[in-house]
Amino acid sequence: MAVAAGSLSPTARAASVGRRSISVWRKAAVAIVVLLAVLLIWEAAKWLGGDPWFIHGTVFGVRIDYEHRPPLQWRIADDLSLPHVWDVTRAFVDPAQRNGPLLGLVLSGQALFTFREALVGFVFGGILGLGLAVWFVHSQLAERALVPYVVASQTVPILAISPIVVNATKAGWLSVALVTAYLTFFPVTIGALRGLRAADPRAFELFRSYAASRRQILMRLRMPASLPYLFAALRIAAAAAVIGAIIGEIPAGIQDGLASAIVNYNQYYVTAPERLWATIVLCSAVGLVFVGLVKLAEAVVLRRRYGTLDVSPGQ
Repeated sequence: MAVAAGSLSPTARAASVGRRSISVWRKAAVAIVVLLAVLLIWEAAKWLGGDPWFIHGTVFGVRIDYEHRPPLQWRIADDLSLPHVWDVTRAFVDPAQRNGPLLGLVLSGQALFTFREALVGFVFGGILGLGLAVWFVHSQLAERALVPYVVASQTVPILAISPIVVNATKAGWLSVALVTAYLTFFPVTIGALRGLRAADPRAFELFRSYAASRRQILMRLRMPASLPYLFAALRIAAAAAVIGAIIGEIPAGIQDGLASAIVNYNQYYVTAPERLWATIVLCSAVGLVFVGLVKLAEAVVLRRRYGTLDVSPGQ
């Protein structure tokens, strides 16, 4: 049966916290294992079909001279297409330019700038999407008339939309936020619309029997029932927000974000491919952090709203 978290005994509450801690550590362990597997596959491809490589040096006083010539030749695994993991890692601690700061520090600053743009666009898109969903759920006419256009808006390539938005608004980073909002409002609209209708029909009948107003039904029934659907949509929107911010920075000519680093290191890819790969790694990290923050917010909100623990009859 389900027992409210506030009514649990200290022992049961401690057991609940322990289970959650184990679950968090288990997920972290799975993530680490997956990451190590990716890196292992990466280097295995280099081992089998990459360019020849060697190690010459001294480790703990022991001289190491090793040269490896892969038995196969795969273009996708050569040093230009797929640098070694240690080369990409070393790129973070190499100077971004001669006598300049470390590349990792430069990329971190650019990542923070892009994250702020993505966050602003994410908020704009989330509010717009949720507002449209509330409107549609209360007006079938508006839903039938506008939902097809909402869906059709996502069929236009973002690469075509971003220059138009940037040139029309000429608002710098705010233009990028608008591009991000355009990319993020759609999943929020669809997810929230589904969630606002997810409550038990009997609950709607109960509210109507008490002459509840639309606003009361929305705030006390529809919104709480929509939270799982809404947060699922927000996680998708968070990942899309980072992509939208990076794409929007290119026509805006913003030099402080990750798009500038991508364009810059793409020009020097032949001589330093590991720098572009390091930028790609950081772009992925920004997206994962953003989605992780939304997931954390979901856990906090849903725990407060549905703070229950399944306890067997014997307990």
